[in-house]
Amino acid sequence: MSRYSISEMVRSVYSLALTKAFFPGARLVRRPIYLRNRRQAQLGVGFTTGYSCRFDLGGGAASGITLTVGSNCRMGDNVHIVASESVTIGENCLMASKIFISDTTHGIYHGEGQSSPESEPNSRPLHSRPVTIGRNVWIGENVCVLPGVTIGDGAIINANAVVTKDVPAGAIVAGVPARVIKQWDDDAKKWLAV
Repeated sequence: MSRYSISEMVRSVYSLALTKAFFPGARLVRRPIYLRNRRQAQLGVGFTTGYSCRFDLGGGAASGITLTVGSNCRMGDNVHIVASESVTIGENCLMASKIFISDTTHGIYHGEGQSSPESEPNSRPLHSRPVTIGRNVWIGENVCVLPGVTIGDGAIINANAVVTKDVPAGAIVAGVPARVIKQWDDDAKKWLAV
């Protein structure tokens, strides 16, 4: 059984009161939180955050919902999500702390019209590609999910991974860049090494 200090209990009660007032349906949104362009977020019932989470929404051509979070999603401390175009997170996802998820880069670095290294990074045009995270995904500490990635249902992203390409459903990935190390086998009811 975990025990909270008096100051932690006071902080939690304060956060709970503000959650009920400003985030109807959420379980607990701990303070401080930074949520730019709140109207562009759709947060599911039971949404929970740790301390110091940051959500940078909009900023691109999109004017509607750019961040969709399914029901019963829980995020640890210092989760930073950039959703200029579209970041979608399925229900029942669990995220550890210090995670960065972004659908946006400053500049274009593939295909035609690539950004020059002679230009200032902050002056390069924003380029976005949607990020989709499926249901029942577990994302470990210090993970980075880059633009254009789809993570399938039930996947596990090991701590410190940098996800640069799609992750199949029921896969465990690790490393920089992340690669599949195990896959769930329905017949064996086990995670099998790849």
